[in-house]
Amino acid sequence: MSDMPPFRCGFVAIVGRPSVGKSTLLNALVGARISITSRKPQTTRHRIAGIVTTEAAQFVFVDTPGFQTRHKSALNDRLNRTVRESLADVDVIVWVLDAARFTPADLAVAALLPPRTPVVAALNKVDALADKRALLPRLQEVAAVRELAAIVPISAERGLQLDDLKREIAKLLPESPPLYPADELTDRDERFLAAELVREKIFRLLGDEVPYATTVTIDRFEQEGKLRRIHATVLVDKTSQRAILLGEKGARMKSIATQARQDMERLFDGPVFLEVWVRVKRGWADSDASLARLGY
Repeated sequence: MSDMPPFRCGFVAIVGRPSVGKSTLLNALVGARISITSRKPQTTRHRIAGIVTTEAAQFVFVDTPGFQTRHKSALNDRLNRTVRESLADVDVIVWVLDAARFTPADLAVAALLPPRTPVVAALNKVDALADKRALLPRLQEVAAVRELAAIVPISAERGLQLDDLKREIAKLLPESPPLYPADELTDRDERFLAAELVREKIFRLLGDEVPYATTVTIDRFEQEGKLRRIHATVLVDKTSQRAILLGEKGARMKSIATQARQDMERLFDGPVFLEVWVRVKRGWADSDASLARLGY
């Protein structure tokens, strides 16, 4: 008879208001950049799972879009529906908060959390606190909102106390054999990851307005040995946005494509030929038919 504890496996939703570090946390837990990041809200638009397998457990972390309250559109309605659906069928919820401040938007997220699903609060960015004594009142503030299985101060950026976070989550997972092979990192394919890396650079390198009017499609994805040939199109809402995205003599788009290609080569562990075009498709973010075709 074995004295080994039973293996545990389950789905873990990572939720929080926009820009608290959900995608950074997912990448830190998985150990690979499978979810794109930027300082702008709504960078994450799709449900993406990151898989972490240890000797005792397999965690299927589900990154979700930040719940959108500021701008009304068909796209944002779909993003909010993705958040609700992700919460409906998980075993544990990790509620990510900024350790420096607790806001009404955090309370709005708390109101969405199913009452019967165990919640672990992750107070992120503790490394940025100038006065660590500020952490205690924040812990008390968060604990007063709802019943929590645990509160773990972390820094996703620096990888601080992520093992503690995983230990608290593992206690709450059901006993189950693993759902995925031990070496698998995500449920998304390379085609999806390539499109996301292009979109990440748009969010990082452009101003506040244009990134929200863009989406990226992969027209062709071919592999020849270790070389990947990828042809992508960036859709924008207006002709003026296309001009901004391209920049003078196409310089801005060239920079976006170069940085995206370099990230793809690191992620895919091989050379990448990347060609990116920009096309105007008016109203794509408010068209249910367009959003469905684009995978939203």
